Amino acid sequence: MHTNKSFSDRIDWPLAFILFLFFAVSLIAISSAQTSGQYLTNFVPRQALFYFISICMIAVLMYFDPEQYKKMAYYLYGLGIFLLIVLMVSPDGPGQIAEPVNGAKAWFHTPFVNIQPAEFMKTFYILALAKMISSHHEKNPLKTMKTDLILLGKILFCLMIPLGFILLQPDLGTALVFIAITLALTVVSGITWKIIAPSFGGVAIIGALLLWMTLYMQDFLSSAFGLKPYMFERIYTWLDPYSYAESGGYNLIAAMNAIGSGEVFGKGYQGRQVYVPENHTDFIFTVISEDFGFVGASAVIILFFMLIYHLTRITLQFKDTFSTYVCAGIIAMITFHVFQNIGMTIQLLPITGIPLPFISYGGSSLIGNMLAVGIVFSMKFHHRNYMFGNDKEID
Repeated sequence: MHTNKSFSDRIDWPLAFILFLFFAVSLIAISSAQTSGQYLTNFVPRQALFYFISICMIAVLMYFDPEQYKKMAYYLYGLGIFLLIVLMVSPDGPGQIAEPVNGAKAWFHTPFVNIQPAEFMKTFYILALAKMISSHHEKNPLKTMKTDLILLGKILFCLMIPLGFILLQPDLGTALVFIAITLALTVVSGITWKIIAPSFGGVAIIGALLLWMTLYMQDFLSSAFGLKPYMFERIYTWLDPYSYAESGGYNLIAAMNAIGSGEVFGKGYQGRQVYVPENHTDFIFTVISEDFGFVGASAVIILFFMLIYHLTRITLQFKDTFSTYVCAGIIAMITFHVFQNIGMTIQLLPITGIPLPFISYGGSSLIGNMLAVGIVFSMKFHHRNYMFGNDKEID
C-alpha cells in the first residue's frame, strides 16, 4: 500500500510536544526536590539520560507496524514472565542482584541502574491481552454468552500469571495497575454486560470484604495470604494518619502539609519548607504543589488530561481492533497511575509505590511508560485512512 504523506507528516507532533512538556516539568520538579538533602546524588542528569534513551527507543519502535507488534505480543509476554521468574529465584541477600527494597523483591540491582521488570511487563501484558481479545473475535464473529464467558476466562488466565508473581514480590501497587488494565480492556472487549455487571459486582463485594478483614481480621489474612504488616499499616494510616504520625502516617501528613502550604501560587522554585521523604519519586506531586501552588498542580493535571485526551482521539481513528485495544490498555494504565499517585498524596487513596508517569524520577518507570507511548507513536505513524471502509486510501 502507498501513501503520499511524507515521513514528517506521519509523526504525531502534538504527542511529541506533550512529552516534551512532561520532560521539562520532570527536570524542574526533580531539580527542586534535590534541595531537601535526602540524597547526595544529582538525579536531574540521570532523568535526562533516561529521556534520551526513551527517545532512541521510540525511534526504533516506529519501524514496526501493528501487525508486527501483534506477531510479537505473546513472545514479549513470555519474556516478561521469564524476567519475573528470574527475579523471584535470584539470590536476595544483602548486596545481591535481587536485594529487596522496602520489603519488596521487585528490582534487579546493577551498578548503573535498578531495573524493575514489572514496569515493562505492563506494556507486554497489554499487547498480549489485545492480541488475545482481537484474535478471539476473529475466530468467533457471532457473539454468544458462551463465547463471551470463554473470552473472560482467557483474560483472567492471562492476568493471573503476572499478577501472581507480582503479589509474591510483594508489590500491591503494581498489582492494582494490572487489575485496572484488565478491567478497562474487559469493558471495551465487547463482552456482554450480563456477564460484566455481576462479575464487577462480585469484585466490588470481595474488595469491600477484604477492606473489612484488613481492619478486623488481620491475623487471618496474614496466615492465609502471607500479607505483611506494612500492608495493613497503609490502610490504617490512610484512614487515620494522625494516629500514626510518628510512623506510617508521617509521609501522608507531610505530603498534605506540603500541598496545602503551596496555597494558590506556591512558594516559588526551590521555595519548599516541608520535608517529604522520596519527594523526587513517588511524592513528586508534593514538590510541584508546594513550589507552584494550586495553579501549578492544576497545570500538571491539565497536561495529563491533554495526554489522555490525545491518546483517546488516536484510538478512535484506528480501524483494526488490535491497535484499538492496545491504546485502550495504555490509556487505562496511565490514567490509573495518575489517579492513584495524586490521590494518595491528598488522602483520597492509600499510599502505594506508584510513581507519577513521565515526571517522577526512575529509569524503569519512565522507560516503561515511554515504551507504551512509543508503540502508540508507531501505530499512528503506520496508520492509514480509508474511505467508506474499502481499500481506497485517503490523506
